[in-house]
Amino acid sequence: MLLAIDIGNTRIKGAVFEKDNVIENFVFSKSELEKKIENILKIFPKVQDLVVASVGNLSKNDFLNFEKSLKVHFISNEDVFPFENKYATPKTLGIDRAVLASGAVLRFPKQNRLVIDAGTCITYDFIDADDNYLGGAISPGFRLRYEALHNFTAKLPLLKLENPDHFIGNSTQQSIHSGVVNGMIHEIDGFINQYKEEYKKFTIILTGGDTEFLAKRLKNTIFANSNFLLESLNHLFQYKITND
Repeated sequence: MLLAIDIGNTRIKGAVFEKDNVIENFVFSKSELEKKIENILKIFPKVQDLVVASVGNLSKNDFLNFEKSLKVHFISNEDVFPFENKYATPKTLGIDRAVLASGAVLRFPKQNRLVIDAGTCITYDFIDADDNYLGGAISPGFRLRYEALHNFTAKLPLLKLENPDHFIGNSTQQSIHSGVVNGMIHEIDGFINQYKEEYKKFTIILTGGDTEFLAKRLKNTIFANSNFLLESLNHLFQYKITND
């Protein structure tokens, strides 16, 4: 059994895998890390490997206590990935983006793929049919957009994600919701359409915490899977075992 851990900017997600099957999912805060993992290992004593991808401020040292009972694998830019990194600054590519690109290559072989990860930030990653990682884009996610409007203006309120009543906002709050939500949807569809101009056929993978909210509203056909990063971690681990 394998325990995959994704340390994001705001929370930690985890999943226990038996080969390619997800046995159970977990979500918890960074302050709960040690206790939560200890509890998971008690429930699933057959877990032998722990694989971690982190974009947060936790490092491998935070997992040293677990090395007595299982093998800890911390994904880094030094690992071998199943794609050719064509990024101009390859070592600056975020681990989360590298893992997602790996999952796209391993899950959807021999085709163009666009991975859209909608979380604290929204990232776009494109890998062509020859497994070349070409890059993508990074922009603010929903929470950052709401916070920016509140923090950098004098009177706009801080709102939480909510579907606008109409694209024409008839109040300040509805105008904010329309701007944030419709702005994000138009951005994503716009990026997809821009890729379509250059690549006639490709698979679109939508993942991240806002997957469900966005999937219902996008015009383009997508493969939506909020757990794609954790599944990609599992696939990448199996790839590493085979290619080490």
